Amino acid sequence: MAYASAFWAEFTSLIMSIIMSFGLTFGIFTPSTTTEAQKYYNQDIKNVIFMIGDGMGGNHLEKTKAEKNISLAMETVDYRGSAQTRSLSNSVTDSAAAGTALATGSRTSNGAIGVYMTDLAATFSYPKSLTELCKENGMLTGVVTTDETSGATPSAFSAHESNRDRAKEISLDQLNSDIDLIWGAENGYVTEGEAGAVGFEYVKTYEQMMALTEGSRSFAQFDNSLWTLEQSDKQTPTLKQMTMKAIDVLDDTDEGFFLMVEGAHIDKHSHDNLDEEMMEALMSFDETIEAVLEYAKNDGETLVVITADHETGGITLEGDKYVFTKGSHSNANVPVLVYGSDNFINRGEVVNNYELPIRVAYTLGFADDQFPFEVVNS
Repeated sequence: MAYASAFWAEFTSLIMSIIMSFGLTFGIFTPSTTTEAQKYYNQDIKNVIFMIGDGMGGNHLEKTKAEKNISLAMETVDYRGSAQTRSLSNSVTDSAAAGTALATGSRTSNGAIGVYMTDLAATFSYPKSLTELCKENGMLTGVVTTDETSGATPSAFSAHESNRDRAKEISLDQLNSDIDLIWGAENGYVTEGEAGAVGFEYVKTYEQMMALTEGSRSFAQFDNSLWTLEQSDKQTPTLKQMTMKAIDVLDDTDEGFFLMVEGAHIDKHSHDNLDEEMMEALMSFDETIEAVLEYAKNDGETLVVITADHETGGITLEGDKYVFTKGSHSNANVPVLVYGSDNFINRGEVVNNYELPIRVAYTLGFADDQFPFEVVNS
């Protein structure tokens, strides 16, 4: 009897998930439209810079501060909370599912990119991303990463595919998207001819990047050493250089811009338990944050959200030292740090990761009928 009851509970949940993925939205599954939208709306915000330190848990910050004897720019913001990170299929998420939650407000299964767990092929529908939503509202949009352009996190903001390993298909989605700027490391699937055929300027070097004009569309495929603090090859930009130039290119309309920035190598080096490399990647990310915060302070119309998709490496304090305890992801909560709006998150508040893009949308004044949060996030 207990088995039958459990079966029907699971079956009912699956049917409701399928209904939701077909785009039929019921009030009990969505935030309260008027109350929630008004709670987070900020009339002063025109731009959003969404910064993701891949794999960056709270103890990554503590380890880097302790061993490098430094303070971090990201910790100077007034509003700091944390986010829970599980996926819909597992208590420990991967970057694809976490990226999807951060991009669309919907959790999905590990490995999936911008699609519902119940419709992985996007046959009937898929969740709209913040980049798509912002573009529909006249904003310019961009994705910047130290990973390959088809990496899991940038893909979640620019593609809809059943599996993160479908790099060729993800790249095609990106080329056919309306995004104004996609910059990262070369993946071998995007050529100058293909990018040019759909209206992108193709960028390979720092010099070409710096020559881009405001409002231009570009697809960059750089060397894969983007994560380092300094470049020995001056034709390969740093994350800070990419980000500040991207802001310069996108800050070209009265409607504002949305930019996602990923520091991917905090995660990559944590998988290998490489202390020095991880800390350099984190400091590069923080150096970028410092420049972004300076821009936001001077601009006065920019929301900066800093978070992570998950924690990698299980960093733990043992005695007086922070050490890696695994080579995989953990389910530890991750930091959420916010500048530009005092009603985005309360100090010390713990949120679900999928709530962050919803709050971004509401901060900008977008309503549920523009970004229907048909989420299955149990």
